[in-house]
Amino acid sequence: MSSGLTLPSFDDVLAAAGRLAHVAVRTPLLEAPELSAAAGGRVLVKPECLQRMGAFKFRGAYNAVSQIDGSVSPGGVTACSSGNHAQGMAEAARICGLPAAIVMPADAPRLKLARTRGAGAEVVTYDRVTENREEIADRLARERGAAFVPPYDHPHIIAGQGTVGLEIAEQAQAMGAEVDAVLVPCGGGGLVAGVGLAVRHEMPGAEVYAVEPAGFDDHARSLASGRRERNAALAGSICDALLAPTPGELTFALNREQLAGALTVTDAEAKAAVRFAFEVLKLVVEPGGAVALAALLAGRLPAAGRTVAIVLSGGNVDPDLYAEILSRAC
Repeated sequence: MSSGLTLPSFDDVLAAAGRLAHVAVRTPLLEAPELSAAAGGRVLVKPECLQRMGAFKFRGAYNAVSQIDGSVSPGGVTACSSGNHAQGMAEAARICGLPAAIVMPADAPRLKLARTRGAGAEVVTYDRVTENREEIADRLARERGAAFVPPYDHPHIIAGQGTVGLEIAEQAQAMGAEVDAVLVPCGGGGLVAGVGLAVRHEMPGAEVYAVEPAGFDDHARSLASGRRERNAALAGSICDALLAPTPGELTFALNREQLAGALTVTDAEAKAAVRFAFEVLKLVVEPGGAVALAALLAGRLPAAGRTVAIVLSGGNVDPDLYAEILSRAC
């Protein structure tokens, strides 16, 4: 574990659960008989696509924003995101009565841009290839007297996302299920780090795996090398929600201790998972939110005779892209 870092703990996850109790959706943990039959084991699905604003990101955003002192940060909040953190921050700021300015890539899905604006936030666009979103958001925060809340590398964000894992543990126990592995979509690593905190405490026998898009496997390479690796590209996958340049400093400090490994799926496999979610599970899932399902369907992790929980992390897919995926036109 890195020295000098203030890392969140399981107690922070419990505190976040208290803050979120009356604002976040307690998404179900669903039995998936057809998926279980395909995988050869028992599969449990955590559909965070049903979460407020359509993704798990609301959990961490609200946990962070609800702790901001308006007298210290009269300008409210700023953030940077490809879409789901943006929407979560916009909604959290609206609930807490704070102004929000969100830096988003100009090529973000139109639905995510529209929903962020619809929650009352100002959207500032940038070119994800030539501009640095953190620098833009930090400048806005300084100019406006606002608090900057990063998309994943923040103790309050990680703790809030950890409530996903806490709920999986509680719901699995209520179902009489002993979970052997949990598969979690991974970009910057905040969700899988938070889930790892909860699972390690509540289900110590369960393995936690990050799942990444091919070509953006910085966690897999970082776990192998023992240091934070960077992706060669900043764009180029259909899984737009997962295109972080490198693991966060805090998230990697947690993930290198907590993860059993990292799995990788192709864009084609992510699309197939989106179709499976629609046709079989009757759930709308965006490509980045479907990568854990894709890994299971592609056999990246042997599931025969085991109980595996998978997180569907978001459902904010552009309607035109969704139609193309379902029609197999792309």
